[in-house]
Amino acid sequence: MNRIAAYRVVAALLSGAIFGFGLALSGMLNPARVRGFLDIARDWDPTLAFVLAGAVLVSAAGMALVRRMAKPLLDSRFHLPETVVIDRRLIAGSAMFGVGWGMVGLCPGPALALLSLGLPAVVLFVAAMFAGMAAHDRLQGARLWNRA
Repeated sequence: MNRIAAYRVVAALLSGAIFGFGLALSGMLNPARVRGFLDIARDWDPTLAFVLAGAVLVSAAGMALVRRMAKPLLDSRFHLPETVVIDRRLIAGSAMFGVGWGMVGLCPGPALALLSLGLPAVVLFVAAMFAGMAAHDRLQGARLWNRA
């Protein structure tokens, strides 16, 4: 492994560890807290709004930095989203993500972090998440999703 590849691995591990620590510190690993934030009709818990605001600020600062840099430190170019179209696929996927998040109280990042606890419900969630990704890839390959 060359030096740049090793730095990429270290950067990815550090980024993941910081992200996981932030998820744990903020309460995002607690499905009950997440559902409390998403359920505005009952006992709404607004604390995760501060987590969201902090994430938006950090992302905005990161994007401002990316726009000022000529190229990244550990790659030849930035890999930014190229598609800006809001279509049925995007809306349907966003709705499915939101419904699943609201029902279970987990999204992919916290679910992967919670795998370390070995809870059967989390293992089942992650297995279902990967099965859904595989099904999407099969449908995408069959061109069933390409009809906008």
